[in-house]
Amino acid sequence: MRLSNLADYAVVMLAAAARKPGGRLNATCLAEETRIPLPTAQKLVGRLAAAGLIASSRGTGGGFRLARDPARISLADIVEAVEGPIAMTACVEQGRHDCGVEHSCRVRPHWNAVNDAMRGALAGVSLETLASAPPFASSEVETPFRAEREGLGSARPSPSTSLGANGEGVTA
Repeated sequence: MRLSNLADYAVVMLAAAARKPGGRLNATCLAEETRIPLPTAQKLVGRLAAAGLIASSRGTGGGFRLARDPARISLADIVEAVEGPIAMTACVEQGRHDCGVEHSCRVRPHWNAVNDAMRGALAGVSLETLASAPPFASSEVETPFRAEREGLGSARPSPSTSLGANGEGVTA
């Protein structure tokens, strides 16, 4: 499964909004910050407001804010606001029965469980998590070469080290 660009942009915009607690925001400032084209940001603001994820107000001092705490907005909420209900196949969508093999399909009874698992996985990720800094940046990952470069020791034998009969390093 792959998110549409609109769903991805909605996640990026709301994560940026979550990093500005309490402040009134507008589509223009979020478009500039996230580099999402302004017309797309404006379209998403409308969809996110209609879904109840952001609360908007017009007039002087208007704009929008998150309608709920970021910990209470899930990735599933955001995807559904943009894409509609999460449905892995047409046969799990309410009212849709346009599959040519639906009556003889032996997999159909299992799609609801798959769909529920997918939605559950997305629901388990909060906007608060998405807006926070990752636990570590890839540049912070310890590698033998980084450790050696920074004088933290070496995971590789030095040129003057050879392996003895028992496999341990022996300095010449």
